[in-house]
Amino acid sequence: MSSAAAYGDFLRGLISNPRAVSAPTPSSPTLARAIAAQVDLGRDGLVIELGPGTGVVTQALLEHGVPADRLVAIELEGSFARLMRKRFPKVTVHHGDAVTFESQIAFGARVAAIVSGLPLLQLPLETRRSLLRRALACQDAGGAFVQLSYSWRPPVPPEPGMTLTRKTVWRNFPPAHVWTYRAG
Repeated sequence: MSSAAAYGDFLRGLISNPRAVSAPTPSSPTLARAIAAQVDLGRDGLVIELGPGTGVVTQALLEHGVPADRLVAIELEGSFARLMRKRFPKVTVHHGDAVTFESQIAFGARVAAIVSGLPLLQLPLETRRSLLRRALACQDAGGAFVQLSYSWRPPVPPEPGMTLTRKTVWRNFPPAHVWTYRAG
């Protein structure tokens, strides 16, 4: 897909539901690769992508080596969900609320990592905390919750027993941060 076409798809989604989009522009390939690099390919289970938008990070996850049949994308914006199904027919794409991701996967499914492009800072802090706790709780030791953010502060302050790392990606407009939470 050309970058012009991808940007057009992004703008249509932004116009139709601005609160569901976390950025003024699509993620750059550099940012998408930085996010995908946080996923440990040696872990068994699903890689769940929350809020994939137009699929820039999805593409990077596939290029990183995540098998399409292990990737589950959950997108609230209908036009983005349709686009994702068209672009990635082998990836499981759900149209729904990614904050309640558990309702979109089989009960007891093994989860290797959760990658989020959700606009978390637009959500109440308790909702963000709950999402992070649930995302880490559904994984065994070594699991990760990877969050894209444009804020210099973490979207959720780490709690005891969690580790948090940050990678700043300058080659993105605007510069972005990849926050990776892990249960200790």
